[in-house]
Amino acid sequence: MKTDLHIIRLRAETPACENLIHFNNAGASLSPSIVTQSVAQHLQLEQLIGGYEAAEQAAGQIENFYPAFARLLNCDPAEMAFIENATRAWDMAFYAVPFQPGDQVITGQAEYASNYLAMLQLQKRLGIEIVVIANDAQGMLDLDSLREHINRKTRLIALTHIPSQIGTVQPAAEVGTIARGHGILYLLDACQSAGQLPLDTQQLGCDLLTGTGRKYLRGPRGTGFLYVNRNRMHELSPPFIDLHSARWVGPDNFEFRDDARRFENWECFVAGKIGLGVAADYAHNLGLEAIQTRISVVAGHLANRLREAPGVTVHEKSDNRSGIVTFSLARESAPGLQQRLRRSGINISVSRRVNAQLDSNVRQVGDVCRASLHYYNTVEEIDRFIAYLNQPRS
Repeated sequence: MKTDLHIIRLRAETPACENLIHFNNAGASLSPSIVTQSVAQHLQLEQLIGGYEAAEQAAGQIENFYPAFARLLNCDPAEMAFIENATRAWDMAFYAVPFQPGDQVITGQAEYASNYLAMLQLQKRLGIEIVVIANDAQGMLDLDSLREHINRKTRLIALTHIPSQIGTVQPAAEVGTIARGHGILYLLDACQSAGQLPLDTQQLGCDLLTGTGRKYLRGPRGTGFLYVNRNRMHELSPPFIDLHSARWVGPDNFEFRDDARRFENWECFVAGKIGLGVAADYAHNLGLEAIQTRISVVAGHLANRLREAPGVTVHEKSDNRSGIVTFSLARESAPGLQQRLRRSGINISVSRRVNAQLDSNVRQVGDVCRASLHYYNTVEEIDRFIAYLNQPRS
């Protein structure tokens, strides 16, 4: 198991590190040069010889997406699908479940906004029931409450592994054990965890897992992925299909593909698919355990420095934290601080209350600042960040 990273080399492979402090990796990470080059080279090839012809010539690079993610997630390549983004990957999984009126979906207090909107849509359209499990005092999904709410109508458990608005890592594997014990479908949103935590689909116990390329995997924007457990695939019906995901076997009949590509569509961002496979290999070769350790060190240092700063409130309470650190500054609004820091070459983001209403209402917080660190960030950058944070507003 790899336990250390060559940070100087990794920063050299990330050119923007010379001029920028990038603490917005939960929004979009800085891609390593090898990923950017793989995308640009294929786009140039398309320009020179044509899109279809370029895809034929680069078939091996395109196909690499499937074994690359199989290694990353400990699954079979046939269980992987390339989707244009994480939200559409999650939608393809969620809307594939054959819900009936009265079926129950269980989710958590910190569920991602787009996911919860889809649940609300099916609540209105089909009459499904949504059950929201509260967090405990540490911000973790209350597992006892989850067990108590499961009944014969529970059709799906949907959990966001690391919420967008707070950096607490939810107990995904424990939820998987509960779901498997009841034979309930389990959909895990790994949008923020893919690329910063080891993700083993067998240990997590999820039937469906979704994620994006642009965040901690350091891949291209406009790319996402979907894992589908082959043992549950027959229970699911993709919400739309085309000549790639299904075969037209007669004027009045069709057959789905027998692998997870039944959730794909024929037209896709081919250069992005190549780049995402390269990003997955890059992370796998570095080692996810080493990545997790490094992120924990720098994020822990940031959280400690923020707690020491006057007028700053850090919102994470659990020690089971990720690279996301959320905080509020008493004397300045979150959007105001974001813009002030950006003028100094420092990127953070703002998690808006309106996009996390279940969680924000319970925690009684408004818009908060979100600093999200990756392994290429340094202690020196954090110290400079704190110095800028403490400067008076101009």
